[in-house]
Amino acid sequence: MKPIIERPTLLKAFSLLCTAKAITTIYDEQFRLVSKYVHATSRGHEAIQVAVGMQLTAKDYAAPYYRDDAMLLAIGMKPYDLMLQVLAKIDDPFSGGRAYYAHPSLKDQDKPKIPHQSSATGMQAIPTTGVAMGIQYRETEGLNQEKGAIVVCSFGDASVTEGEVSEAFQMAALKQFPILYLVQDNGWDISATAEETRAMNAYEYAKGFPGIEAVSIDGSDFAECYSVVEEIIKKIRTERRPFLLHARVPLLNHHTSGVRKEWYRNDMNEHKKEDPYFKLRKYLISEGITEVELQNIEDEAISTVASDFEKALKSPDPQPSDLFTHDFAPTPVTVEAGERAPKGAEEKVMVDCALFAVQELMEAHPECLLYGQDVGRRLGGVFREAATLAEKFGDHRVFNTAIQEAFIIGSTVGMSATGLRPIVEVQFADYIWPGLNQLFTEVSRSCYLSNGKWPVSMVLRVPTGAYGSGGPFHSSSIESVLCNIKGIKVVYPSNGADLKGLMKAAYYDPNPVVILEHKGLYWSKVKGTETAKRKLPSPDYILPLGKGIMVQNAEYTMNKNVVLVVTYGMGVHWALNVDSDIRLKIGILDLRSLYPLDTELIYQKAKEYNRIIILTEEPVDNSFAQSLAARIQENCFEYLDAPVTTIGAENMPAIPLNEVLERTMLPNSEKLSTTIRKVLSY
Repeated sequence: MKPIIERPTLLKAFSLLCTAKAITTIYDEQFRLVSKYVHATSRGHEAIQVAVGMQLTAKDYAAPYYRDDAMLLAIGMKPYDLMLQVLAKIDDPFSGGRAYYAHPSLKDQDKPKIPHQSSATGMQAIPTTGVAMGIQYRETEGLNQEKGAIVVCSFGDASVTEGEVSEAFQMAALKQFPILYLVQDNGWDISATAEETRAMNAYEYAKGFPGIEAVSIDGSDFAECYSVVEEIIKKIRTERRPFLLHARVPLLNHHTSGVRKEWYRNDMNEHKKEDPYFKLRKYLISEGITEVELQNIEDEAISTVASDFEKALKSPDPQPSDLFTHDFAPTPVTVEAGERAPKGAEEKVMVDCALFAVQELMEAHPECLLYGQDVGRRLGGVFREAATLAEKFGDHRVFNTAIQEAFIIGSTVGMSATGLRPIVEVQFADYIWPGLNQLFTEVSRSCYLSNGKWPVSMVLRVPTGAYGSGGPFHSSSIESVLCNIKGIKVVYPSNGADLKGLMKAAYYDPNPVVILEHKGLYWSKVKGTETAKRKLPSPDYILPLGKGIMVQNAEYTMNKNVVLVVTYGMGVHWALNVDSDIRLKIGILDLRSLYPLDTELIYQKAKEYNRIIILTEEPVDNSFAQSLAARIQENCFEYLDAPVTTIGAENMPAIPLNEVLERTMLPNSEKLSTTIRKVLSY
């Protein structure tokens, strides 16, 4: 049966299609001006994009992908807005000239919200599913949430083969999130065809995820698209469950401005037969709309696009100073506050200090929730770091996830976008690697590439370090990798009070914070780590990120050599337990925070002590420790009486299981003592 669509809707859709088509045309005609920055357009995909965009409202969220400029027009953006981005202008409303064309981030009150996403070749599935998870949580908790809000996540079909898409589909199917996965299938990857690269299309693939209803349509037929999308969106708004819509579309332009269709395609004539522009035009004429009306609409669209292009060309470019904004959102926590060691407080092991910190946060903030592998009710974490929390706050606030490090990390982007503040856990530092793409590509860059609109408020807990013959897959240290990801903060406490205070500061920080928690310090069972236990700080105790502390000062006179050991985590305890005859000759600076780094304290103490050792548990070569040594040498050279020395694990690929080999691999107090004696001899 022929769909019934009101005339104003059809005319608006035709205007939007004409506008998108005119944008492609002017970009091709002005190739010399716009090819400076790579871009792709919607040509061939316009019908399905417009059909979806027209039906989204201001309470919804969307994740358009890099070919979705027609969808952006349909939600209310102007050609001028899009052209500011294709020309990388400072007034680009999405990123201020930082991101590619059709890589939007939007927080306008009258349009669907678009959190930051990367180049959208599958990686966007997890953060966008996180948005839907956030909406569901807010509805369950009775938090302020507009009724019926939905999420749309858009892809090209080739990107559905990404493993992270499977993680998103798995969670959406399991939890029944209110999300529409829109898959636009033009039969191509870049130069690879569907037959070469995938065993099935997205519609067929979705059948493997019970709970996701899949529909396949002709995405070049606007009338079919609009009516099917209308029905699906109505169901998601009322039934609160996920759908996948597979839309078959032609690709009528280049893959991107840098990968030209004439280089490899021989199917253009077949694709042109499915042109959505001509299909809609023919349909409108059959509905009684005259050629004159249609031509007037198209002429107006072409004129608007031409005028907006000239206006965009004259818009100012960013200035060099614009580079240095919005790497982080300002944090409200700048001063240590509360009682660190209240009189009469009970001494607690480090893992319990963290547990109390999370408990206090969840008691005070309904938007706080905790999830990860095995943190739920039955176990409460493999280290009991979440014990009793599910019993206290319910399975909807403290819950297990599948073995999906990418989802655990990347979903926080979407959760944060809905106003939640998730605390998540990767079970061991060794397991973080599948989630590193999300941490780097999505989490760390969101604030910067959205021009400050979408900072990601999340806390990522990572048990780390070697402990009790954990072997090669449960013993790694990863701080050097993390500290090379710009846009995240990294802390590494050495005792329970610091962990509790930093956990609170990390929660209130609007930026992503990774907390590295050494497994060997959790219960102080390792010899020499008793000082990791601390009196439980007061509930209001908070410790700002980026503040180091002198754990011990050397006792020295002007004519006596001393050494400053700069370290963190387990290293503090190795330093506290060096040989007794040299113990008073060392100062110990506990960094506590690796980024931001307390360079003021480090340089001040380096200039006082003149001899510096950087102690880490990581293998030394190419490490954070070596980088810090270089910074001290560069900034304090004239004050040094010896080379800045680094000591850490041996430079081998993994920590062996055998305890003799493990002991040989790792630093310890004895090895540190030998190094101290050497440095003192200068």
